[in-house]
Amino acid sequence: MALQQITHLSDEQRDCLDNCLEATQACEWCADECIDEGEGMERCIRLCRDVADVASMHARFMARSSSYSDDLAAVCADACEECADECAQHDHEHCQVCADVLRDCAESCRNMASA
Repeated sequence: MALQQITHLSDEQRDCLDNCLEATQACEWCADECIDEGEGMERCIRLCRDVADVASMHARFMARSSSYSDDLAAVCADACEECADECAQHDHEHCQVCADVLRDCAESCRNMASA
């Protein structure tokens, strides 16, 4: 509901902002769950934490119509793609869900960066 109140955003920007917020949540959840999975999950945890920070920042930049938003969109897309590739290598449900969410986020951020 709040996203509809931000009138300066196009539908594509709203979709990207929503995907970034979902990626933030999925990555925070995945990183937390990976801690309990034990050894061998360090890279997944680090990448998820990076994406959560970058995606959250990108969402905030879009909401305030920052001139840096397009540049950050490219960084966010790269981080999402790398993290999705890492998550996809693990059979854990949280990793698989996270990978799917991140692929959607990467696509919408890529569209924003190339617009």
